[in-house]
Amino acid sequence: MKIIIAGAGKIGYSVADILTAEGHDITVIDNDSARIDNLSNNLDVICVEGSATNSETLLEAGAAEADLLMAATRSDETNMVCGISARKLGTKHVIARIRDTAYLRQTDFLREALGLSVIVNPEYECAKEISRMLRFPSAIRVDAFSKGSAEMIEHRVREGGKLDGVQLKQLPQRFDAKVLVGVVERSGEAIIPNGDFTLKAGDLLSITGSDKELRKFFIATGQYKKPVRRVMIMGGGRIAVYLTRILQESGMDVTVVEADRARCDELCDLIPLASIIHGDATSSEVLLEEGILTADAFVALTGDDGDNIITSMYAKHMNVGKIVVKVNREYYDRILDSAGLDSVVAPKALVAQQLARYVRAMSNSMGSSMETLYKLADGKVEALEFKVTDGSAVIGVPLKTLKLKPNIIISAIVRGNRTIIPGGDTEICAGDHAVVVAKTGRLKALDDIVEG
Repeated sequence: MKIIIAGAGKIGYSVADILTAEGHDITVIDNDSARIDNLSNNLDVICVEGSATNSETLLEAGAAEADLLMAATRSDETNMVCGISARKLGTKHVIARIRDTAYLRQTDFLREALGLSVIVNPEYECAKEISRMLRFPSAIRVDAFSKGSAEMIEHRVREGGKLDGVQLKQLPQRFDAKVLVGVVERSGEAIIPNGDFTLKAGDLLSITGSDKELRKFFIATGQYKKPVRRVMIMGGGRIAVYLTRILQESGMDVTVVEADRARCDELCDLIPLASIIHGDATSSEVLLEEGILTADAFVALTGDDGDNIITSMYAKHMNVGKIVVKVNREYYDRILDSAGLDSVVAPKALVAQQLARYVRAMSNSMGSSMETLYKLADGKVEALEFKVTDGSAVIGVPLKTLKLKPNIIISAIVRGNRTIIPGGDTEICAGDHAVVVAKTGRLKALDDIVEG
């Protein structure tokens, strides 16, 4: 596909890197010469220096023939004008990054009025990701498929725990739960295991199942954490506003600690049902006074990675049940792992994945439709959801006789509202949603899983 990316910031760079690796023809527009030089020196992309709202710049970048334009500059208004101009010049599809909270309630109107295919809001996507983690606190991360009918969660095997030393084929009998381990990350290596694989302490598992079966599994393994009811949020930015609204809809009590007095006044209007505290959350006295000892979860959302990490470590020391840390620099992952802070969110990485997901969906071949894509194990593995349509080669064939390519596993099938963890006799039907785990970049259509 011919794709134009307007904006060479962190999101633009990340998306260009992902899509170039998948063989797309990428052109990037930015008016910052230093960013343009950085891109051209590191990625195999065409770079155009200039304004993304200028029709001549867009034409130079190929907007008249482009399949897709992603408007990912820092300005919502620039992205909207860029999208309108690109559509007028002939670009088939437009994705716009729009962040302002005032625009969120107008998403459908903006898409129709501006001719946008997708509107992406990094802060809102980050809030949704965190809310899933808080809804299922036993998991490090939660990815949803088929509108939540099936979930894939990350969980680390504890030394001496009930999973340590267990073969995967023993899981159903030992824990009486219909779940499937699709990926094991061990010592930096991503493994798509078979039934003979033996788990050991330190393994990071990606486990698929329905909400009910996953809860049953964690109760049986002794790793179930009580539901979150009281949440303390450090930092009152856009993510905190979106997250508070989502959590309050789920019946959770939210306290937001914000250091800036003027922002506290704004928060009182934006999220009136939350407790807004003016104070420095890096101070242990403030956290203790505002009830961190009785909080079920602590979420660090300031713009300072160091403050987020250090304060989260303090919350862990105070035995808070669930801790989520926002970081802008992904290379902090190893530090966070060593500190026992597993649940980490990086807004820019989330948006880059979402944009790549949309491009994959546009590139689908006949016979199947990819609806969801998640990167696992530091991007080495993908979990993809396909809607199975008539004519697919996988329909009506027992999985035990279906010749799958190596390092591919069908981890779940969603049929209506029912989640099926497949066995050898399971057959896929037209209309099903199939969740497939494979090494990154191998699949564009469901039939790609089959040999020959």
